[in-house]
Amino acid sequence: MGESSSTGTWRRAGFAGAAIGVLAAGAAAGVAVERLTVGRSVRQKARLALDSTGPYGGLRGTPGRALADDSTVLYYEVDEVAPDTPPARRRRLFGRKEPAPVTVVFSHGYCLNQDSWHFQRAALSGLVRTVHWDQRSHGRSGQGVAQSGADAVPVAIDQLGRDLKAVLDTAAPEGPIVLVGHSMGGMTIMALADRYPEFVRERVVGVAFVGTSAGKLGEVSYGLPIAGVNAVRWVLPGVLRALGSQAELVERGRRATADLFAGLIKKYSFSSKDVDPAVARFAERMIESTPIDVVAAFYPAFAEHDKAAALPVFAGVPVLALAGDHDLVTPSSHTEAIADLLPDAELVIVPDGGHLVMLEHPEAVTDRLADLLVRAGAVPDTAAAAATVRPDTRNG
Repeated sequence: MGESSSTGTWRRAGFAGAAIGVLAAGAAAGVAVERLTVGRSVRQKARLALDSTGPYGGLRGTPGRALADDSTVLYYEVDEVAPDTPPARRRRLFGRKEPAPVTVVFSHGYCLNQDSWHFQRAALSGLVRTVHWDQRSHGRSGQGVAQSGADAVPVAIDQLGRDLKAVLDTAAPEGPIVLVGHSMGGMTIMALADRYPEFVRERVVGVAFVGTSAGKLGEVSYGLPIAGVNAVRWVLPGVLRALGSQAELVERGRRATADLFAGLIKKYSFSSKDVDPAVARFAERMIESTPIDVVAAFYPAFAEHDKAAALPVFAGVPVLALAGDHDLVTPSSHTEAIADLLPDAELVIVPDGGHLVMLEHPEAVTDRLADLLVRAGAVPDTAAAAATVRPDTRNG
């Protein structure tokens, strides 16, 4: 007997939801064991409790908006140096003539938003001027104009580099800049250097690449058998285009498969067994908030990404190349390849770290970032120490 139309619809929605969970987590399989041992209602109540009490993602700054070259509105927030910071602290580092304030600009990864830097933002609050922005179609930024309508085109990493330039021109029009990028955010920084090498040489005084890649992402196995991964890669672009045209159905499917989705995110975002459940839920909320049509529009860019030739633009400035040693999405070998192309870079591989290493091991990432800011002249040693010893950065 054939299944009813409504049953078939929901089953397809379930399959679609599972597929999107796979995509958003950057993998092709994996299910949390807790699904087999904890009832669905208990898990739903736990998620609601974490959503209502979780302290992460609540930091806000002065809002601003930049206009991309295709008229997409890009949202950013600025955290200024605390007005009561003693000038003597900065003079000890810079001498009598204090330079223009350094601005540290954070770029987030695929299916995330600016809040993914929560711990680092809290630690640096008041110590250095920072800009946190949402990539197009993510967070509070507008849907990519070029990705909308009948003539929609997929996003290119080159476009993201131009977007970053628009944000810098608006939020940091003068003074030195330190760029910090995670995953897709790191690729965005590479695209900026590729398109605007002179701007980078004139303005950028430091850069941090966190869990990212300069190319060859088509070789990543996500910890799965190569044959299976290659088969998925062959069909996935077409599947995503189809799912993107049925966004409402797919979103219902994602909700119906929330448990599978949560398990995938945990597996491919974190390596540690004792990740704070509130942090895991925080990551899940960011990823699940990314609509399927956005997932579909960005996915092809990663296979095409190749910016190794742009990395030498950063030669001569302090560079941090950091990754978790169990990152299944952008393996640490890709970070090592970046360091090989920038021999003076500080290479840091964080033990027991996954793809979202800045959330999983915030102290390790913040400590190395503070060191970079000192080397770049962004903060005095005393300010860097203050950023690394705060006992609780959850609430800023």
